[in-house]
Amino acid sequence: MNSAPRFLNDPRQNRLLAALSDAEVERLRPALEPVHWRTGQVLTESGAPFTHVYFPTTAIVSLLYVNQDGGSTEVAVVGNDGVVGVTLFMGGNVTPSQTVVQTSGCGFRMREEAVRGEIDRAGPVLQVMLRYAQAMIAQVAQTALCNRYHSIDQQLARRLLLALDRSPSDDLAMTQEALAHLLGVRREGVTAAALKLQTAGVIRYSRGHIAVLDRARLEHHSCECYGGVRKEYDRLLSVGTPRTTAAPRQALVGAGTSIETPLNSCRPATPVRLTKATAPVSDGLALWSALGRQRVADAVALG
Repeated sequence: MNSAPRFLNDPRQNRLLAALSDAEVERLRPALEPVHWRTGQVLTESGAPFTHVYFPTTAIVSLLYVNQDGGSTEVAVVGNDGVVGVTLFMGGNVTPSQTVVQTSGCGFRMREEAVRGEIDRAGPVLQVMLRYAQAMIAQVAQTALCNRYHSIDQQLARRLLLALDRSPSDDLAMTQEALAHLLGVRREGVTAAALKLQTAGVIRYSRGHIAVLDRARLEHHSCECYGGVRKEYDRLLSVGTPRTTAAPRQALVGAGTSIETPLNSCRPATPVRLTKATAPVSDGLALWSALGRQRVADAVALG
């Protein structure tokens, strides 16, 4: 019988869960359900009630805000560095953004009831999630600044670096059309910016794949937004380094495809139907509002 690779069944492949003690991880394990997500799958809709939070291990997820005309832009990226649904850990009961899988892969999900139990427990899990919330606020704020003041060239370089940080390989399954959608710009702008990077020998683009050839030069082409957010993540989550070997990228056969490795213990998550987005509420404002609760403030002080 085929069995899933060990890394697919290890919650500590997620940076937040890796920040916990072995005893805490084992205590949580019964509540962590292994799941697999497809590229393009919608995990949560804006304004919908939470049923789970999600801890990616090999998947990468985008937090999107959609206006009433259907236009959207990405405000944050979550991979093995974080959790989708952090506001639930701070007392929220609806998601302010739409979350869509950008790179297929695996992770774990925890039911809303289990999350409420961790809030009441007010222990190490809640403290780690609050640190992550601070890092997420920094990412959302820096993304807003970047989208307003920096060139498409800089934004593209920053977005590729964000994907690279959350990927086990330098080969990224991303199309120019998808990147334009995430950045909220015209595809022609992304095409021109990508061509500059390719001509400079920084990346190589072919049929939905972007291979990063020179990370140092890619960082040079980016703006200060990338470095600022990364420093904040490292400062707040420095103890949370994934503890096992990451998933091999060759398991991905192209944009929009699923991991081919047998996933007997990583069953597909139930897809969420895509519906017209409601008027968005800022992630940062929602998080800061939740932080007003006294119990949360006390937990932050402990961190």
